[in-house]
Amino acid sequence: MDAPAALRVLGTGCHHPARRVASTVFDAQLGLAAGSSEAATGVAMRGIAGEDETASWMAARAAKSALHAAGLDGSALDAIVSTCAVMEQPIPCQAALVQRALGLGTSGIPAFDINATCLGFLVALDLIAASIAAGRYRRVLVVASEVPSRGLRADDPVTAPLFGDGAAAVVLGAATSGEDSALLAWRMETFADGADACRIRGGGTRIAPGDPRNDDRDAYRFEMDGPATFRMAGRRLPRLLTRLLDAAGLALDDIDCVVPHQASGGGLDRIVQALRLPEARTVRILGDHGNQVAASLPHALHHAIDTGRLQRGHACLLLGTGAGLSVGGAVLRY
Repeated sequence: MDAPAALRVLGTGCHHPARRVASTVFDAQLGLAAGSSEAATGVAMRGIAGEDETASWMAARAAKSALHAAGLDGSALDAIVSTCAVMEQPIPCQAALVQRALGLGTSGIPAFDINATCLGFLVALDLIAASIAAGRYRRVLVVASEVPSRGLRADDPVTAPLFGDGAAAVVLGAATSGEDSALLAWRMETFADGADACRIRGGGTRIAPGDPRNDDRDAYRFEMDGPATFRMAGRRLPRLLTRLLDAAGLALDDIDCVVPHQASGGGLDRIVQALRLPEARTVRILGDHGNQVAASLPHALHHAIDTGRLQRGHACLLLGTGAGLSVGGAVLRY
């Protein structure tokens, strides 16, 4: 068993873009029969960010809600961590832009990014728990804000109707005496043989913007081999879940709430069936919001808390996959 880390979720929040787009809009754009996109993806509706809804602005809105729920002012934070998969701009780090959007631009609060694509929030949980246990931080804001709609091929029937924009935030702190909140276990495994299954090839140093030798505009668009991703995840997740629960000293029946990454309708169904997850205790927000990349996990966690499905003292399983290919999970005592 892992030694529990005294970690407490102090508050959560999210931001939904003002514009909502139904999947029937994609059906019309792609020349499909009405209902086809929803049937293929499990997504009925999603938010699409407007021109004035930048990733950092949305993150700040979600952060303010989380800080309010935690009863804290932003000036009380010891660090601001962004876990988005695709930043608003390459430099500076996304967390610096979030700090500025929160009106904390002269605060000196450390701001940095953690990028593990869709598993960024899970990685932040582990690293921040260790930092809090070491006494380095007391209260940390973790945000994930994504605008995938800007990086999709409009003519791709697989990805165009699957994703949605949005932001989520969580304030983490140390559990005090008398509180049993804890990070009970954490696991992540990466299998880079699957690195090409989900990718954006351009935007870095390998395919540079403006390079006259590169006329491939799709290099800057998201590409996904869905069947290959699901096959790899299906092989890797059962073993990871077994190890994770063993490390937490719990059985699956001891889990009160399951919060999976909202990858796709079919992906969620396969994970629930293959891992024998309790459907009644599994959180699903995909249908109303789409796959929000790194914001999916913290958004689903916020939903579970906000709706009362996750109560203090409950054991919560967070589970997901990310580009790389990585699989990961955590068990929290909320």
